[in-house]
Amino acid sequence: MKTWLWGKHAGRCLVALSVCGLIGCGQNDGQDDIDGRVASVLSTMTLEQKVAQMIQGEIAHVTPEDVRRFGLGSVLNGGGSFPDKNKYASLQDWVRLADSYYLASVDTSEGSAGIPIIWGTDAVHGHNNVIGATIFPHNIGLGAAGDAELAAAIAKATAKEVSATGIDWIFAPTVAVALDARWGRTYESYGSDPIMAGDFAGGIVEAIQSLGIVATAKHFIGDGGTFRGIDQGNTRLDKDTLLSVHGQGYYSAIEAGVQTVMASFNSWNGDKIHGNRELLTDVLRGELGFDGFVVSDWNGIGQVAGCTPDSCAQAINAGIDMVMVPEDWRTLYDNMLAQVRSGEITEARVDEAVTRILKVKFEFGLMERTLPSERGAAFADSIGSEAHRELARDAVRRSLVMLKNDNKLLPLNPGGRYRLAGAGADDIGLQSGGWTISWQGTGNVNSDFPGGSSILDGFVRHAQQAGGDVALYDPTESGPKPDAVIMVMAENPYAEGQGDIDSLAWQQGNSRDLALIRQLKADGIDVVTLFLTGRPMWVNAEMNASDAFVVAWLPGSEGAVVADVLLAAPSGAAQYEFEGHLPMPWPNHDLNPDNHDLGIADHAFPVGFGLTTDSAFEWVALNEQASGQKQSLDEWVFDKGVRDPWTLYIGDDFDWSVRVGPGGAVSSRGELNLSVVDREVQEDARRVEFTGSGKHLSQIYFQFEDPVNMRPLEVAGGALSFDIRLLKKPTEQVLLRMDCGYPCSGQMDITSILSSAVLSNWQKLAFPMECFAQLGVDSSKVNTPFLLATTGELAFEISEVVLAETPDSADVMSCGEFLADA
Repeated sequence: MKTWLWGKHAGRCLVALSVCGLIGCGQNDGQDDIDGRVASVLSTMTLEQKVAQMIQGEIAHVTPEDVRRFGLGSVLNGGGSFPDKNKYASLQDWVRLADSYYLASVDTSEGSAGIPIIWGTDAVHGHNNVIGATIFPHNIGLGAAGDAELAAAIAKATAKEVSATGIDWIFAPTVAVALDARWGRTYESYGSDPIMAGDFAGGIVEAIQSLGIVATAKHFIGDGGTFRGIDQGNTRLDKDTLLSVHGQGYYSAIEAGVQTVMASFNSWNGDKIHGNRELLTDVLRGELGFDGFVVSDWNGIGQVAGCTPDSCAQAINAGIDMVMVPEDWRTLYDNMLAQVRSGEITEARVDEAVTRILKVKFEFGLMERTLPSERGAAFADSIGSEAHRELARDAVRRSLVMLKNDNKLLPLNPGGRYRLAGAGADDIGLQSGGWTISWQGTGNVNSDFPGGSSILDGFVRHAQQAGGDVALYDPTESGPKPDAVIMVMAENPYAEGQGDIDSLAWQQGNSRDLALIRQLKADGIDVVTLFLTGRPMWVNAEMNASDAFVVAWLPGSEGAVVADVLLAAPSGAAQYEFEGHLPMPWPNHDLNPDNHDLGIADHAFPVGFGLTTDSAFEWVALNEQASGQKQSLDEWVFDKGVRDPWTLYIGDDFDWSVRVGPGGAVSSRGELNLSVVDREVQEDARRVEFTGSGKHLSQIYFQFEDPVNMRPLEVAGGALSFDIRLLKKPTEQVLLRMDCGYPCSGQMDITSILSSAVLSNWQKLAFPMECFAQLGVDSSKVNTPFLLATTGELAFEISEVVLAETPDSADVMSCGEFLADA
């Protein structure tokens, strides 16, 4: 088996059957025939039909009737978007919608060109939007496994599962080279070495396209090299360095025949790439030789200076061939027609873009294919198949990286007494991370992964076979001490934007995992720490305190096999040896001590490091002094999404604790609806609609199971602050409450404040912590920092909920009226 640098490196793996095998791209007459057919179709098309081919809308905002009427070239389903907005849509639901789009696209009764539509999806670690699909380890874990052939096999399995749903196009592979782990998309990268991106990309492209599914190399270019690791930020490099570091995956993918490239959100030396002709045309086509079509990212053209998501002639002229504009596609269509007619975009440029799109549709057989349901039927049994799950299990086992193993504690005796602790011990959603069912990967429970398994499941299975004793850790449990506790630390799921962090410090200011590890050690219990993470993080204190430390990355739906590696065979030998090696260096600091703007330069472990159970490695205590302290006492509750450690709930007297999923929620009585909306960026606000008649209380609140000490915030004069946009004024009393473990609580009547607010305008409200304290809140143990309740009607949007150390004094309410009403 060929592996990467730390194995038998032998160059890029090439899958034998490529797109060339499908269309005979080595035969000039075949290519000439396709070129001729493309030219023939193009010559019959009106301007309106051509522009429509350049537009990609999102399935939540494009109906089959829209496709029939306008002849759109493409649709996509974004993360967390499903047929009929149903998270639990069946395979048949997916195929039925694919058939509907296809039939609408070839229907010429309303003036469309009858060109089959192409449907794209972000199947980035399996067909991750589909319930029951195999969820493979994220790319960072595949980088740790270091096997290009394994990555290609996973890509092929994913393509089969995508084919089963009737979808034609996968937005993968991501060939980013992640250089600063603060970036929220680090786990989508295979690592920090450009060679690995090049080594993996070509084989993945060929594996996907060998099944007639179109692949995408993304995001062109430099997304992993932005300043401070800021998503969609600025990559500051000269062109040669940009290509040598961040271009290796594109060289490989283009050589393998990749047919689409997605433009990147980031800027290059201050210039947004979506509008940069030098990169999208001169470099990508002129220097790298790409001959497919370029698709923009989600509303990406709107970030170009002077543009909006529905109008950007500069992006088209720069080289964007297909525009991903999920919601405002109709306005874009009208604007593009006007821009062509005015000369801002030439019709020759439109012809060039449509020619490229048609060429891909011809080459991949879309122009001759039958119904998606007919071609998908051959792959119907592939969704979550045992063969694919076994492939995923192999990847999980081989991706585990052991960084510490004092006294060769691992592998553990399978017949021992063990307890599992930590957030990730029995949570498949945490194992899987972002881009899993929902965009951010939040709101999922174990039952959302039929056929999947948690880490606990694996330990239980081995215990049953070997006579061991395994359970979740309970500090009140009596009986003999466990032989060891497996502490499963886990990042909360995140995706782009919301995943960016300022520091690599783990749980800075609230080190609950470290506190438990130290308590267990003080009780004389061995601790094996398992870390579920999408990036290397500064966990020096946790590593020092643990007896063994293993990085499991984001393993996906097959978490049970982690136990295969951590537990020994009955003979005492390892069942599966640790094979993983770090694909990125592991930080020895939370921030660069010399310049916080730069990535970490001092590393605890280098790229390629990884112990085996036989390794002779003497642990030397690591530095535990943070280079950057928390900049303020601020405790963020909601910022572009719910922040760790808080969870968002709604409720009423039928069920007070309905956990809000990524798409929103409705209270059990039905008098409170919460939905996801955009304020400044995608999904950065929530819309809250109370529809009560004055009889039954409904409430929205953020909560964490363990109390958080906010006394320093109270002493510093802090306040609960949030941005709100009132849509409908209250018809009944509105209470704002803070809890310290109900009935420890304090509430204030804010009805008059909301009643006097201006409708539809965003404003910031801030309520002093001191007021809540005087109303009964013990600020040293706050578990519910925000709760808003009413029995009547009220509608608003809310964002940026924070316990702020220094709120703007102009926004802070006086305690007087609230205390008077208490």
